[in-house]
Amino acid sequence: MSACVVLLALLIYFVFKKQLSVLIIAPLLLLTLPLNTTEAGAMKVLLIQGNVPNYGLDFNARAKAVFYNHVSESNRALMQFPNVDFLLWPENAVDVDPFQNKDVNDELNSFSKPLILGAIVNKGGQSFNSSILWSNKQQIIYNKQHLTPFGEYIPLRSLATKVSPLAKQVSDFTPGDSQVIFKINSAKIVPVICYELIDDSLLESAANSANLIVVQTNSATFGMSAESAQQLSITRIRAIEHSRNILSVSTTGFSAVIDHSGKIIKSTKMGVADHLYAEVGLIDQLSMRDRLGDWALIITLIWLLLVARRACVYRR
Repeated sequence: MSACVVLLALLIYFVFKKQLSVLIIAPLLLLTLPLNTTEAGAMKVLLIQGNVPNYGLDFNARAKAVFYNHVSESNRALMQFPNVDFLLWPENAVDVDPFQNKDVNDELNSFSKPLILGAIVNKGGQSFNSSILWSNKQQIIYNKQHLTPFGEYIPLRSLATKVSPLAKQVSDFTPGDSQVIFKINSAKIVPVICYELIDDSLLESAANSANLIVVQTNSATFGMSAESAQQLSITRIRAIEHSRNILSVSTTGFSAVIDHSGKIIKSTKMGVADHLYAEVGLIDQLSMRDRLGDWALIITLIWLLLVARRACVYRR
């Protein structure tokens, strides 16, 4: 992948130097095109950005504060848009275990619409960063598979404890072991939690299984830095790559509705409580990249090598 990026940069350089026709890069664009973008229905969704009382690592220092922020914003949104198919909350929106806290459990069950929410779930002495499809009838749990190093687990722990004894006080999250599809009406939804967005194989699997992708993230720990904008840019690339409409929701922003061409349809500002209403289309067809799988990268690499070689010969 890194080689492809370098060679693509080289190719673009030559194009702008007018030593190659722009038409030469057209075949590369075909890899991101879907064979068909017909939308098989649509879902009415509310994205809830509840905000947090504090930025940084102590964003959830006040128990349930983040949760009730999202409850309040959800109630405001539902007064304006009552006829939705589901509500989407971000990663860590429920800042206590909803299965071990009766007040939180009851509050969630009071919603008449399904929620896809982010929560920390503790089970059997293990902690999971989870996305939960919650209704008053059932709860379906997806546990984050690709954990964030140093944020959710300590890699090379034996070495880390020698560098700092504080590493012993940090407990690792447990990774999930499988993908889960949330089914709501005709929607097949795959949740992607924050850092998982950079996992190529996970996103490819999601696109092959789902007709809608949701990205749940908690940007509160990064404050008002550029991290949220960077992650949103990655999400836009994923939408193009896999030809999927994507709903991206954050505790603090940016939250956005992104179509399969990577265009931001609507978004929130950072650092405020807000919500977005969207009627988002469901796409079952695969992009050329997903049809070809890893061959797409191999073909791209070979093509770029040939074009770069031609450019070098042309310069002579």
